[in-house]
Amino acid sequence: MDIDFEKLIHLQNLDSEIGKISLSLENIPPQIEEINVKIEKSFQIVSLAKEKMAQNQKKRRELEAEVKDIKEHVAKYKRQLNEVKTNKEYSLLLKEIEEGQQKVDKLEEEIISEMLSADEIEEEIKMSDQRYTEAEDKFSKEKEVLNQKIRKMEEKREKLTQEKKELTPHIPSEQVKLYLKIFNNKKQIALSPVKDDFCSMCHMRIRPQVLNELKGKKEIYLCENCGRILYWPK
Repeated sequence: MDIDFEKLIHLQNLDSEIGKISLSLENIPPQIEEINVKIEKSFQIVSLAKEKMAQNQKKRRELEAEVKDIKEHVAKYKRQLNEVKTNKEYSLLLKEIEEGQQKVDKLEEEIISEMLSADEIEEEIKMSDQRYTEAEDKFSKEKEVLNQKIRKMEEKREKLTQEKKELTPHIPSEQVKLYLKIFNNKKQIALSPVKDDFCSMCHMRIRPQVLNELKGKKEIYLCENCGRILYWPK
């Protein structure tokens, strides 16, 4: 039986192309995940700035509540000044009023400091939010390019796979079985062209008798070294 090496070579080329596409497709999801991580990091910067603002506002509320409480006590002490009967009680109340006012002054300074910090944090939020928007836009476009690449490669792989299905029935089943066995065992390369009397894959010299048989394309010969199907190229 004459061996139709052209169909076997075509089958090998289809499998090789399908393999390359599959490998490329495997490499794209990690790239997309890396982009997602970058987007998430940009978002986290915004979230941290907003959390900082929330903490600032919380502290200001606590300080303001404390100031309010102290002022109420001071006001109470001031009212009591008119009710005391001894100088000692009067002096103690004045001392409480003075200490209370000092605490209020100190707390109000802290409130002002927090307000100034809030202005800085607000600017930080604005800048980080702007950077996040820019990053999301940029990375979303990169993701879309990769997704388009996936769709195109999947379409091409599907087309090649269909072509392979249509080709395989035209090759004798025993030749297909041998091809697949070698294909799976030899890093998905089942055929090797003879070049300058050597196997192109392992560079083993081919015996003259085998070379003559290969030129006649009458029988399948395997490389004595690497075990791949040898063929004489046009």
